[in-house]
Amino acid sequence: MELKTGQEYSVEHTVSENDTALAHKSGGLAVYATPAMAALMEEAAYLLLRECGFESVGTQLDISHTRACLCGAVVKAVAKVAGIEGRKVTFRVEACDSKGPIGEGDHTRYVIDPEKFMSKLQ
Repeated sequence: MELKTGQEYSVEHTVSENDTALAHKSGGLAVYATPAMAALMEEAAYLLLRECGFESVGTQLDISHTRACLCGAVVKAVAKVAGIEGRKVTFRVEACDSKGPIGEGDHTRYVIDPEKFMSKLQ
């Protein structure tokens, strides 16, 4: 599949106790944690690139978590390709549950060669 501006990919996840602010140690309530929402947004962008045959790493994430949701809620994250500049791919990311939006923002990933990337870390 060819990568194009405007392409979208979505993932869904049912919020469990492991996804709460308490579990992530990012807050004191049993509500969906911002780090969990961020990970779901990144997953959508990552999988979109994988569908196009690319491996990638995330390098930037600028999001707002605008509304809480409880365990049992089904959260959907959508990543939409906003721009492509060489190996740099920018996404508009959004998350919602059955009641509406819970977060949004921007995410940047770079297409990489996994072997070359890992060899630089050794």
